[in-house]
Amino acid sequence: MSDRLIHPSAIIEAGAEIGEGCEIGPFCHIGPQVRLGAGSRLRSHVVLAGNTTIGENAQIYPFASLGHAPQHLKYKGEDTRLVIGRNCLVREHVTMNPGTVQGRSETTIGDDCNFFTGAHVAHDCLIENNVTLINNVMLAGHCTVGAYATIAGGSGIHQFTRVGHHAYVGGLAAVEGDIIPFGMVLGNRAYLSGLNVIGMKRAGFGREAVRNVRKAYRMLFSDDLTFKENMDEVQAEFGEDPLVQDMLGFIRAGGDRAICFPRHTRPA
Repeated sequence: MSDRLIHPSAIIEAGAEIGEGCEIGPFCHIGPQVRLGAGSRLRSHVVLAGNTTIGENAQIYPFASLGHAPQHLKYKGEDTRLVIGRNCLVREHVTMNPGTVQGRSETTIGDDCNFFTGAHVAHDCLIENNVTLINNVMLAGHCTVGAYATIAGGSGIHQFTRVGHHAYVGGLAAVEGDIIPFGMVLGNRAYLSGLNVIGMKRAGFGREAVRNVRKAYRMLFSDDLTFKENMDEVQAEFGEDPLVQDMLGFIRAGGDRAICFPRHTRPA
């Protein structure tokens, strides 16, 4: 292990797999079922437990706790998993729990994700690539967060909620409904307040793509027709537009939670 820098106060239990070029700082504790990818760095006081796999080049800061038993009263010690992708940033006091047999048996984190101070990812969540959770975000069990979504500080996401790709959740929002792709929600309880246009532009979507999504959004949540009729109108006009089809497909797929609507609109 000469290519690895491991502080003498760190505890690495027998069976743990530590990749090439890892740095393990003072007072870290790594359990026997942990697999830590090459080039990862644990600053200090990091705890990695359970059946946990972390991809290469992870950057994990003090007092993060990853892989301890899920906060689920039916959990009886089953061998469930936490899988974290490559190039993830995990700041201080972040907690992530593995899955449960009542759910997916796995909590899954994609590549290039950012978790800022105090964020929590509960059991059985699925987080896709390039997601950012700002300080003290609370993500309850069985949630799905699409690629490039951002959840701002202090927000709480109800269990089984779906957050669409490129969506934005405003700070301190209490979210109990699914958020469409590109949607932006605010408030307590959260309501759909528009589109995450800034996020779309940052992700490289062109003017025409943004314009089409904006028009489809206005049509979709118009009060002139029922919501189903609005969906049919949007389908008829944007049947070939892949981003609009993402939105419609997300809604049609359904989930355990209702869709977040604007304040002036209710489903019919």
